[in-house]
Amino acid sequence: MKSNYFLIYILILIFIISCVKQNIEKIENQQTGVVEMKLTSSAFTHNGQIPSEFTCDSSDSSPPLTISDAPPNAKSLVLIMDDPDAPVGTWDHWIVFNIPPTTKQIPQDTEPNGLGGKNSWGKTGYGGPCPPSGTHRYFFKLYALDTMLNLPEGTTKKDLEKAMQGHIIEKAELVGTYKRK
Repeated sequence: MKSNYFLIYILILIFIISCVKQNIEKIENQQTGVVEMKLTSSAFTHNGQIPSEFTCDSSDSSPPLTISDAPPNAKSLVLIMDDPDAPVGTWDHWIVFNIPPTTKQIPQDTEPNGLGGKNSWGKTGYGGPCPPSGTHRYFFKLYALDTMLNLPEGTTKKDLEKAMQGHIIEKAELVGTYKRK
């Protein structure tokens, strides 16, 4: 019986310490003015379903994206959209780099200013969700870099990620899901 009380006491103590630590981090971030970069869409919520108009089942147009709170010392942004649930391994849908760090909006069905990387179809530009079966997750990853990348248009994600190493200041992520009907 005593061991059960001791275990409950330890669990409560761990919970309290974790809450206090989170509150201290929030207060420190407020005091230092640290704001995390965010990537959102007016078309779907984080972990929500991507509407079919942004997929191969419709117009296959890119969704509208909003970028907020990019670090002031960023020299460029990188946008990568991929599907880790593809049966052949991670499928790259959209790769754009050297996006101006002042970019706040990427309107629907547009490419942001920057250079297009080669997606898994062997092209540059957006290619929407088109899962062969089941529900897939689509990760929109935004990176703030401390440099412009000296890479040509059509660079692969592998080469892009290699060039980004040591230059990532901050990362934001938006995940959408899609299942074909």
